[in-house]
Amino acid sequence: MQLEQVGPQLWRIPRDEGRGMRVPGLVVADRHLIAGIRGDASLEQLANGATLPGIVRAALAMPDIHQGYGLPVGGVVATDAARGVVSPGAIGFDINCGVRLLSTGLPAQALGDRLEPLIDALYAAIPAGVGSRGALALDATALDAVLARGAAWAVESGHGDAADLVHIESEGRLDGADPDRVSLRARERGRRQLGTLGSGNHFLEVQVVDEVYDARAAQRLGLAAGHVTLMVHTGSRGLGHQVCTDYLELTGRALKRYGISVPDRQLACAPLGSDEAGAYLGAMRAAANFAFANRQVLTHRAREVFRQTLGAAARGLDLRLVYDVAHNIAKVEDHVVDGAPRRLLVHRKGATRAFPGQPVIVPGDMGRYSFVLEGTEAAMRETFGSTCHGAGRLLSRTAAVKLARGRRIDAELRARGVIARATGGAALAEEMPEAYKDVQEVVDVVHRFGISTRVARLRPIGVIKG
Repeated sequence: MQLEQVGPQLWRIPRDEGRGMRVPGLVVADRHLIAGIRGDASLEQLANGATLPGIVRAALAMPDIHQGYGLPVGGVVATDAARGVVSPGAIGFDINCGVRLLSTGLPAQALGDRLEPLIDALYAAIPAGVGSRGALALDATALDAVLARGAAWAVESGHGDAADLVHIESEGRLDGADPDRVSLRARERGRRQLGTLGSGNHFLEVQVVDEVYDARAAQRLGLAAGHVTLMVHTGSRGLGHQVCTDYLELTGRALKRYGISVPDRQLACAPLGSDEAGAYLGAMRAAANFAFANRQVLTHRAREVFRQTLGAAARGLDLRLVYDVAHNIAKVEDHVVDGAPRRLLVHRKGATRAFPGQPVIVPGDMGRYSFVLEGTEAAMRETFGSTCHGAGRLLSRTAAVKLARGRRIDAELRARGVIARATGGAALAEEMPEAYKDVQEVVDVVHRFGISTRVARLRPIGVIKG
């Protein structure tokens, strides 16, 4: 794959008409990260993404790029909202996998010997793991309301405060959701999963703010050095996975009907305005709303556990929502392309929206640190208002488990000052710190490139994995 450096943090895959590329590929990375990126099929997948009908400017990749399904994780493609396509594989299976951060006025030292009981109580209260089920069993009417209203449904049902909604991307609800486009199989998978963490890279993490880079921005967001924070990372669970599965099949069948050729059927797509595209977007938005509601319910339960475990004696206890950002989503947005305004459908797969002044939450691995950034005007010019979403994997889950053989990852984490709880040893092995890039390197690249700027760094002190 031809790759040329065109800036200190920017690389280009030249447009290749023989491959069917309609635009070039652009990768935001430095020399060290690009060496690792070359090691899997992610650049090939990015070039494939550049063949999508109606794509504008370039197929983009953030520095946490790694091989995914169809489009690489860390990929961003924007198609013309009138003449382009939507591709479920360019959004991903875990629709609106996202992350939210809550701050407190509680200094970490005030936890004292109550940190471990707090982690144990959170682990007991929050269902985690493959196929985990929550206490909420939704009937068809309630599930329709969740799919249509997202986090607002959760707040109206007693899970949190109305003030939370203004601190969630899109206020926790995508317009245009159509519950009727969500299959019976997807609905059944999600009926008992609201308020669950799930498995894989999903987590709930108690952290401490250990470095502040932008004091004014940190103060505005309620982040203070040495204070406790809580991060929640999960998505639409089995419901969203099934929505993607269903519509990959539907759009795959539609390719021939619309005369569309893609180099990889994992990028099956449908023209915007078609019945297939309308059905998928209605279902995708409904799944995204389910994910917003899921994180809201989890937040409410975590707040209850903090209060019950730490008691009223702990000042500054209230968990205030800083922000909630979505990954694995497509949104209709207005951007300037070649000097002219255009309405686009921006697919972000393992990428975060980074509009000017918007908080960006970037989780790292459970042994090192995570970051809070802010979006910039440069992101609007360079990346359709997008930035990285995490560290990005270095090892497959199979390779990580093999590397962890004979080791006690929980004991290694405790030696680093992190109390870990998981449904099994494999859950920690798959997510061991060595399985991920150093998120500091990823964040440094997007900061230097100017598409998001550092606000604060957060260090984990307790983590729950599924």
